[in-house]
Amino acid sequence: MSPPVPLRVLVAGAGAVGSTTALALARAGARVTLADPAALGDNASGIAAGMLAPAFEAVFDENARSHLHLMRHARGLWPDMAASIGLPLDRAGAMAVGPPGELDAWRRTAVGLGVDCQALSCDQARARAPWLSAGLGGLWTSEDWRLEPKSALEALAAAARAGGVEVIAAAVTDFELRRAWLVGGRRLDVDALVIATGASRSLSAIAPELQALIPIKGHILRARGRCLSGPVARLQGAYICPSPSGAVIGSTMEIGKADTAVDPDAVDHLARLAAHAAPSLAGARVTARAGVRAATQDGLPLVGRSGTPGVWLAVGARRNGWLLAPLIAEAIVAGLMGSDQGVDLVARYFTSWNVQPA
Repeated sequence: MSPPVPLRVLVAGAGAVGSTTALALARAGARVTLADPAALGDNASGIAAGMLAPAFEAVFDENARSHLHLMRHARGLWPDMAASIGLPLDRAGAMAVGPPGELDAWRRTAVGLGVDCQALSCDQARARAPWLSAGLGGLWTSEDWRLEPKSALEALAAAARAGGVEVIAAAVTDFELRRAWLVGGRRLDVDALVIATGASRSLSAIAPELQALIPIKGHILRARGRCLSGPVARLQGAYICPSPSGAVIGSTMEIGKADTAVDPDAVDHLARLAAHAAPSLAGARVTARAGVRAATQDGLPLVGRSGTPGVWLAVGARRNGWLLAPLIAEAIVAGLMGSDQGVDLVARYFTSWNVQPA
């Protein structure tokens, strides 16, 4: 008897979700092609801070509060994923910083959500992050982690290639059952297409569900040479991530904007917020980039079958693409491989708006 023919899958988009999904499919025995016209890291996943932060995402973002269970489950998948690709995770926790009134409100919200947190005095907060402004207290949680996006994308790409994934620097332009086309007219024989193209609607003729995506532009800054130590600091409207190559400052949430042009006003706003919390960042020379993420009306990713036969969706993770990537990959793999687990994962965790169950 001949051995079974591997499932042939084309994944469009090599950001956090697409790369993780391609790797997971290859490990499950599929023959995978990963197509993306951009250079490594030149996407929203590369223009990110790499937050794996269910606790403070829920505390600071009202739209994320009902999804805390989803975000916690996804974060719990990261240790095994990171270990399998040789990627270090920063599991040192995170601290919200602010004046007493703000901290009290955040703490009430956190406690109401069931977040494990600890209130810190100004002195205790500065003991963890010596660069903090005097007069700012803290709210500490061990639930939130972080990874370095550039290192993560490189590790995922290396693991995918080692696992047999063919990586092509081209955009997908069309698909019909068992055939796909790339820019330039190249045709691929595939059994399924997974769309993981972030905020792009370029494939909406193939998957009309993409029209439901809401773009969210986000600026992120890097203060070269300002190498702070300590945990990630979350503040109202921004965050500061210590990094060996310079503090990362982010990020704006500009709903409805889909361009990647850097706005000097947005840069100035973030820089001022950061300098207020960390005086050593005042006057720092920063490099700025803007990326575009995608969200849905209910705040959950579009994950599952498209109404178009052979097409699967893995988009709309809002600003939690890195956090949710392993869980989205698990759902796509289970669905494509015919596991009942795929139905369960989609039903429990992801949006059902106009997307067929796995």
